[in-house]
This record gives sequence, C-alpha cells and structure tokens, in this order.
Amino acid sequence: MDVTMAIAAFGVGICVGLTGMGGGALMTPILVFFFNVPPLAAVSSDLLSSAVMKPVGSFMHLRQKTSNLQIVKWLIIGSVPAAFCGVLILKLLGTSDTVQNFIQTALGVALLLSAILLVVRAYLRLLEHARSRSGSGPPLPRARPSMPIRPLPTIMLGVIGGLLVGLTSVGSGSIIIIGLMVIYPGLRASQLVGTDLAQAVPLVIAAAVGHAFFGDLQWGVAVPLIIGSVPGVLIGSKLAAVLAGGVVRRALAFVLLGSGLKMLGLGNTSTIVLLIAVLLIAPAMWMLARRRFGLHPLASVQRKIDLENKAKSKPPNNSS
Repeated sequence: MDVTMAIAAFGVGICVGLTGMGGGALMTPILVFFFNVPPLAAVSSDLLSSAVMKPVGSFMHLRQKTSNLQIVKWLIIGSVPAAFCGVLILKLLGTSDTVQNFIQTALGVALLLSAILLVVRAYLRLLEHARSRSGSGPPLPRARPSMPIRPLPTIMLGVIGGLLVGLTSVGSGSIIIIGLMVIYPGLRASQLVGTDLAQAVPLVIAAAVGHAFFGDLQWGVAVPLIIGSVPGVLIGSKLAAVLAGGVVRRALAFVLLGSGLKMLGLGNTSTIVLLIAVLLIAPAMWMLARRRFGLHPLASVQRKIDLENKAKSKPPNNSS
C-alpha cells in the first residue's frame, strides 16, 4: 500500500468533514500531479473512495437531523442518471490521449468553477449577515426552516452536478452546495452540508459503479484512498465544531484555484505569480467588501463587537 497516498487522502478527508467540499476537487488533482496517476484512473479510483467516505459524514449529519431529505430526494432523481450518463460519455470517447486531455481540461474547468462558487458562497453569506445586522433583511435562521420544495430547479441542479461527477469526480460537494444556497437561501450552513452529503452518497456510488464497469478503476490507488479518507472525514467532522469554517473554505478555494490552473496547462511560473497576486489582493478586497456592508474588516473583531453589543442589550438581572 502507498502510505503517502493514504496520508494525502487523510488530509482530504479532513477537508470534506470540515466543509462538505473538496473530495474530488482536491484528491483527483493530487493523484494526477503528485502520484502520476492517469486522469481517467484518478477519477475512477477517487469516486470509489468517495463512495465509502461520503456515507460516514452523511450518517453523522442524519443523526444530527441536519439533512433535508425532501431536497435530497429531488436531487437524486436528477443526479444519479446524469452520473451514469457522464461515465457512458467517457466510455464512448475511449481511453486515448485525447480523452485523457479532455478529462484533464474538464477537471480544470470544474476546479476553477468550484473555487469561484466558494467565493460566491462566502459573499452571499456576508451579504446575508450584513442585512440581518442592519435590519434590512430577516434574522439569520436558527431553527430548521419550513420552506417550499422546488422540484424542477432541484432536479436540474442534480443533473448538472451528476454529469460533472460522472465526467470528473468533481461537483458532488462544491458545485451542488452552491446551487442549494441559491435555490434554498433559508438553509443554514450545517443544513447545507448535511443535505449535500446525504445526496452525495447515491450520486458517488452510482458514478463509482459506472467507473468500475466502464472506467479505469485501479485498486492499488483506491485502497489507500479509502484507508486514509475514512478516518480523515471522521476527524474533520469533529473539528468542524471548533474551527472557523470560513478560514478552511478560503484555503480550499486557494488550493482549488492553483489545481485548476495547473490542470488547464498553465506553467509553473505563471501559476505561482498568479497565486501570489491572489494571496496579496484577495484579503484586501474582502476587507473592503466587509467595510462596504458596515462590518469590521476582521471577522474575529466583528464577533467580539457583536458579543459585547449582545451583552449590553440584555436587561439587567434585578432578582435578589
């Protein structure tokens, strides 16, 4: 067994447990660039490990009742057939160098889209928080909301996510969870992750079964991924209660950006220069955005201010 591959899968499992994202988006590029696994074999093997890892995280969220099973039902209706279609498209294309290049390009596009959607998700949450504080929007939801289910948009989201997963193994977390934010803005972060992980179980199993028959599954790659990722997702789920999810998501977006650029064939120097520019410019832009919405540039300071204001607003205890 490749121990280094298992260690890498362990780290990716922690990211999945923390955020519900990053399984295929991180593991597949790692397999391609660091372990020289062909793109098609990387997709097939990663999907099999996800089919084992995702149910672990999903079970924990089901116990906590943070999964909306009505939404899960409509997502599955769209995503499972689409995942099989994605695998069949790869089968029809064959396993030539042209197909491998196609998969690598599709991975690059999916990774960049995931990074962009993570930023969009963070911006939407910032906007929601600012409106709640100013009184121009509803308070942030604290209980499980009762909301109308929207079958058609939910099925379409499942189709898009399922097709991407079947083709690239990317999308079961990052892309679908962003779509859920748009379709169901009343869902809390924990409910988004719980619902997404629940629907991801049949989705990645369907894609994994398809790749087992028609893809390029390599057990020498899949077994270390399973051994490393399962304990990783368990630890990540526990750490999610004590670590700031925003920090993890920003780091994840940065990694996705770099992986996507490399998948699209950008040179090492250009990739490094672009990533350094993002690292220098993005924090300043984010602080300006927070200022624009009347928030302190630093989220940690804002949390302290909110706690102080909450303490001041409490009525004094006059009981003797």
